[in-house]
Amino acid sequence: MAKTNAAKQPTEGGGVGDYKATLWAAADKLRNNLDAAEYKHVVLGLIFLKYISDAFEEKHAALAADADAGADPEDPDEYRAENVFWVPQEARWSFLSDRATQSTIGKLVDEAMLAIERENPALKDVLPKQYARPALDKQRLGELIKLIGDIGFKDKASRGRDVLGDVYMYFLGHFAAAEGKRGGQFYTPKCIVELLVEMLAPYKGRVFDPCCGSGGMFVHSEKFVEEHGGRIGDISIYGQESNPTTWRLAKMNLAIRQIDGNLGGEWADSFHRDLHKDLKADYILANPPFNDSDWGGARLREDARWKYGIPPVGNANFAWVQNFIHHLAPSGVAGFVLANGSMSSQQSGEGEIRKNIVAADLVDCMVALPGQLFDSTQIPVCLWILARDKKNGLGERGKRLKNRSGKVLFIDARQKGTMVDRVLRTLTESDIAEIAGAYHAFRGDAKGKYADVPGFCKVATLEEIKGHDYVLTPGRYVGAEAEEEDEEPFEEKIVRLARTLREQMAHGVKLDAIIERNLRGLGYDR
Repeated sequence: MAKTNAAKQPTEGGGVGDYKATLWAAADKLRNNLDAAEYKHVVLGLIFLKYISDAFEEKHAALAADADAGADPEDPDEYRAENVFWVPQEARWSFLSDRATQSTIGKLVDEAMLAIERENPALKDVLPKQYARPALDKQRLGELIKLIGDIGFKDKASRGRDVLGDVYMYFLGHFAAAEGKRGGQFYTPKCIVELLVEMLAPYKGRVFDPCCGSGGMFVHSEKFVEEHGGRIGDISIYGQESNPTTWRLAKMNLAIRQIDGNLGGEWADSFHRDLHKDLKADYILANPPFNDSDWGGARLREDARWKYGIPPVGNANFAWVQNFIHHLAPSGVAGFVLANGSMSSQQSGEGEIRKNIVAADLVDCMVALPGQLFDSTQIPVCLWILARDKKNGLGERGKRLKNRSGKVLFIDARQKGTMVDRVLRTLTESDIAEIAGAYHAFRGDAKGKYADVPGFCKVATLEEIKGHDYVLTPGRYVGAEAEEEDEEPFEEKIVRLARTLREQMAHGVKLDAIIERNLRGLGYDR
């Protein structure tokens, strides 16, 4: 593969903060040797190995220091008692690093992964074991091991971050173009995850993400509970992921943190093989693929989940929304990311589905987010917050919430955020606090009282929303300038619309009927 200059060189420096720069150099060594979709998993597998090996070595050193008091640094139970993975001798980083220049290094890494799985059942069938394959240059692999050896995870503060998730997002952001993947469906920016978690406040109950990616939503939910003085065991984790390599990454991500999450026995598509069919979740946090036209909707026209309307074959947005609603408990709350078009689209019946969801009084809050938050797509996004019970729902620590029946909070946060560099923006802690604070004041579990703020937030009635033809873009309600409803890149939109047209015609829909329906969606009636 030819090298590309499209990706930015990372600028972090010093200690653990320099790991991204190290990884970039590591990946650069493999780019002429492996496809982008393959080499990032080669690197991530080694990062995981280094991560747990460093935790093991830290505990090993402590036990060795207490050997006179009877501590045994080679007793696996000493590690398991402290929720540290036991790493056999042949899988320790020092063992592999000392042999990195040998021609058998690929075989040794595979054996190390097998040994760790054998000793730690939570990792069974999860770790990558393809390092001995002929396509992977062993000299470059050895150099990669030496390079990753410079990354330090030897203290709890360093390991207490979503490091694997950070690394995964970094790789996706820089190599998405090389893989031909688009749409931001792989990893959710940390600031968006933090905002969703702060808004939903998952203190106790079942947390579900049916498109969980690398598991970042779960990690931040557990962090939220810890930071607010709760007990980790008060929430139960459920997830599902259709991509096998991403599912394995999520399993590794949770395993590192000793989070007991139920991600199913294998990867599976939530639409076509729901592994948690009977689950009713108290909290749903998700970032589904944006505008996904390849979701197999033609095979699900009679699905029981489509209570508010049959989603179009060419776009899965409202299939995801209805899947979330289907899995909500009677007092459950869902918060998820969607492309801006979901707030206003009238095409292929989407407007009617949105109208039915609004009329059922399920929409609690809509947030328009600033652009450039994603490294892997330029599609602008919004947050939907749905609540099953807006009359007597439960908030933080079981507190009864204010009756919000017939009302929706609109927040326009497009002007929030700070540029990290020339192309990427992030939400600051104060931005997150302001947005989440407005929502908590609206639903009655904050200290202060709610008040509309022109240009930022406003509570609208269902009657007002009906007057706007059930369009949910916050700019229409808070008094800001009219916003672009959907800034999906032109090339992507043309490809998606052409694919949708082909699919509709393949299912017997006449071209003139398609044109007439689309014209009606734009406000014209022949």
